[in-house]
Amino acid sequence: MHNRIDDCFARLFSERRKGFIPYICAGDPTLKRTVDVAFALEKSGADLLELGLPFSDPLADGIVNQLAAQRALSAGTTVRGVFDCVREIRRQSQIPIVLYSYLNPIFQFGGDKFHREAEDAGVDGLLILDLPPEEDGGKAAAGGIATGNVLHIRLVAPTTPVDRIKAITESAQGFLYYVSREGVTGARDSIARSLPEKVAELRKISDLPVAVGFGISNPEQAREVARHADAVVVGSAIVDLIAKHGDRPELIEKVSAFARDLAKATH
Repeated sequence: MHNRIDDCFARLFSERRKGFIPYICAGDPTLKRTVDVAFALEKSGADLLELGLPFSDPLADGIVNQLAAQRALSAGTTVRGVFDCVREIRRQSQIPIVLYSYLNPIFQFGGDKFHREAEDAGVDGLLILDLPPEEDGGKAAAGGIATGNVLHIRLVAPTTPVDRIKAITESAQGFLYYVSREGVTGARDSIARSLPEKVAELRKISDLPVAVGFGISNPEQAREVARHADAVVVGSAIVDLIAKHGDRPELIEKVSAFARDLAKATH
């Protein structure tokens, strides 16, 4: 079966351009508003959407995304609610959707059931922050990488040694997510100087597209990263806009304008 993620990168390669991947937290400020923001991001040039599944202990996230998860949970967001949100997006859009999640909510929901319902809702991939590949690959905890047509996206860090990268990429699907710097998510003033070298190293090991995230917060940085990567992920800077404008009418306009600038710089 074709997956929207694979099709998206095939299209990007054929058009000789790079992909723009925005991240937002589902349920922040509400699930209904998440659907509106998702449509606005796609209209503004997003090629793939990274949708956060809110969790109470998001260890890989900085304060901006932590607070977004807290707002979403306080608004009553649940796993089933996020699936319903994806279904609403699918009524009008075929943009690839990757759920960004920690293992705990998936484990509590039930790994096999989570994968089945995610696929049924229209999810294309899972980026599980705290699930090493050794604990995946058919293990019941996460439902197994071969469960249905939901791809498991693998993370590679700046500190990951070559042998470890080879082990990670053996079971990778869709694209590789390169964490551009050590630490948690959040806007940064500059791009890590090691980025070109690290991406080149990944390309020697795997043929999968490389998306770079963590710390990219403005069009200038997006343009710089796009010179080396196949896709650019921007999260905290968008989430911060959502935090500032909440459920007010100007939210969509503000997010759309910022996303258009990021998409233009990336493409």
